[in-house]
Amino acid sequence: MKFLGVAAVAAALTVAGLGSGVAQAESAPGCSSTVQIGSTAYITYGGQTIASVKQFKGCNQNWAYTYVWDQFRSKRTDYTIDTYIDAGSDPLGYQVSGRGAHELWSQGTNTLSVCTQAAGAIWIVGGNLLGGAETSKRC
Repeated sequence: MKFLGVAAVAAALTVAGLGSGVAQAESAPGCSSTVQIGSTAYITYGGQTIASVKQFKGCNQNWAYTYVWDQFRSKRTDYTIDTYIDAGSDPLGYQVSGRGAHELWSQGTNTLSVCTQAAGAIWIVGGNLLGGAETSKRC
């Protein structure tokens, strides 16, 4: 009976658009104690939100995280993700996903003592940018 109640709540959230596309697992690879810092940024394409970009701190490092929403992934698989930490110089911790990935973490960066923001972008295989976003800057 408890399962039916949980399933009903999950279904209601999905219908309301609150349960779909939201990242569930937010622990950086090799660091289980991450905490989001700054605001979440959103990548849009064709008037629709297709991904979220977040910045985390943990294990004495900053991390960028980009999550592609389910609604976009259900329609396309011909894309890659890139994500990195922007500290005002070259991209740090830069990572590129494989085709059709649902999420991507940057490498951890030793940038807790400087102002940073996370950046993410979605690219069509072959090089065309669909969209990108950066979180708010945190110092």
